[in-house]
Amino acid sequence: MILETKRLILREISPEDYVALSKILQDEETMKYYEGAFTDLETSQWLTRQISRYRKWKFGLWAVVLKENKEMIGQCGLTIQPWKEDEVLEIGYLFQRRYWHKGYAIEAAKACKRYAFDKLNAIEVCSIIRDINLASQKVALKNGMKIKDTWVKHYRGIDMPHYRYVISQKTYKEELKN
Repeated sequence: MILETKRLILREISPEDYVALSKILQDEETMKYYEGAFTDLETSQWLTRQISRYRKWKFGLWAVVLKENKEMIGQCGLTIQPWKEDEVLEIGYLFQRRYWHKGYAIEAAKACKRYAFDKLNAIEVCSIIRDINLASQKVALKNGMKIKDTWVKHYRGIDMPHYRYVISQKTYKEELKN
């Protein structure tokens, strides 16, 4: 276990999580901001990439597991992502559609924010979100982040405008005082 919240456990994802991960990455509606569901190969590559991130950085996207029934319902965690000419620390989240609008994404994202600042001593952390993904933007706002800049990413043959929502360590510490 990496993190624990009131309702969730965040832990490293493993090859045994492939079926649960497929429920997320191979769902058309869930993956519409990635321009479509992943294939079996893309899902397998995604899983392998997360596991390699744990070795490289000691963090990555973690499996989000419901305490009540031990079901993996999503992924949330920290990754290093390219942004313009830089690399940034990002909180990312993806959940099975049937678990949307229940507060799990913000619960997990807030835990990841605490981890970034308290354990990794990050100066800032962000969430990179496609301009049309309003639900994920709401999670970022609830996580105390504000839009800092924009960039067009090219993915799957499409230009996709993205916002970078950011919170600094200073703002995080001010949050804790209130």
